[in-house]
Amino acid sequence: MAMDNYSFEFSCRVSIGAVNYGGHVSNAAVLTFFQDARLAFLADLGPFSEVDVGGCGLIMSEAHLYYRQEMFHNDRLQIGVRAVGLRRSGFTLEYRIEREGQLTAEGDTPLVCFDYQRRKPCRIPTEFLAALTRVVAAD
Repeated sequence: MAMDNYSFEFSCRVSIGAVNYGGHVSNAAVLTFFQDARLAFLADLGPFSEVDVGGCGLIMSEAHLYYRQEMFHNDRLQIGVRAVGLRRSGFTLEYRIEREGQLTAEGDTPLVCFDYQRRKPCRIPTEFLAALTRVVAAD
């Protein structure tokens, strides 16, 4: 599976702060890479962020991460992002991290639209759903 199957790509370089005592990228850093790519993906869809997707925010219900190769300080990474599994109040983002075309990690984060004032899940706002539907259909 190549990056061609992902509707959005984000680039980053591994900072020294992302490296753990084993000399490779830490678990927490990979989740941060996912978050950075997610924020860029949302901004690319429209005027969206994790705290505002058209009247509500997003909350992550879980995260899955699969390591395929070590990543190291100064590696240039490409992170593919795609939306799948649209539901009434949520969807899943899938991620693929590559270094020079080689898979290093992949994972997904199920996301739920969440009304932070009422502290409850809510339906995906119409404008955000339309934007998501456009990129899901493109995959």
